Amino acid sequence: MKPLLLLISSLLIAACTPQSDESDSPKTLINRDVNLPDFSVYNDVNEKKAAFFGYLLPLIEQANLDVKAEREEMMAMEKRQPLDRKDKNRLKELVLKYKVDESLPAKEKIQILLNQVNVVPPSLVLAQAANESAWGTSRFAVEGNNLFGQWCFRKGCGLVPEARGDDANHEVAAFETPFRSISSYIRNLNRHPSYQELREKRNQLLTDQGYATGEQLAEGLMHYSERGEEYVNEIQAMIRYNKLNRYDPKNPES
Repeated sequence: MKPLLLLISSLLIAACTPQSDESDSPKTLINRDVNLPDFSVYNDVNEKKAAFFGYLLPLIEQANLDVKAEREEMMAMEKRQPLDRKDKNRLKELVLKYKVDESLPAKEKIQILLNQVNVVPPSLVLAQAANESAWGTSRFAVEGNNLFGQWCFRKGCGLVPEARGDDANHEVAAFETPFRSISSYIRNLNRHPSYQELREKRNQLLTDQGYATGEQLAEGLMHYSERGEEYVNEIQAMIRYNKLNRYDPKNPES
């Protein structure tokens, strides 16, 4: 059986595997613990791309469903004023997760969270994952399930880059599963100050046209790479060349 068929079969089995309840994941469609396939076995470029996108898409959909569930909680809390103890505890968790000022009134915290936290178009996730992980074959992807080149700064938190300078202390973060890498990447875009422009653009597009594409939001990635605009152009070109915008819902609620 061809590697692509084997991969699809494994994903179908994983998707049908019953999942245990998780407090932060009320809607579970797939097996979050599915391992990263060996994409180096593909000699045909088109087969490798199809396998890579086919593997990641269900994981991206699940990660975005988790974000939608958080937004539903935020919108419910926005309507329930004053908040009860359970709501206050949950709001505190979300405030810490997305690094919102804890000293603000509850109503203001919720509004900031709603402006800051939303889904990321699949096309953008796919293009950056392909770019940053060399289509799932980089050392950091294979050894650390890191698909997006995310850094960490605690000794032992990840893999030390071979070309790291003597005066540097960063590592490339290691994750238990590829799904955790995707969730961390989306959380990063939803909270890091470097991507404020991306979040503002997303909010404006959702207001103006009801949806935001990955190609449009890529403009907010100027600080993702030292290459700046060149990197943005490369991600946008990957989205166009691979026709990844077809995976972006035109309706943000779909």
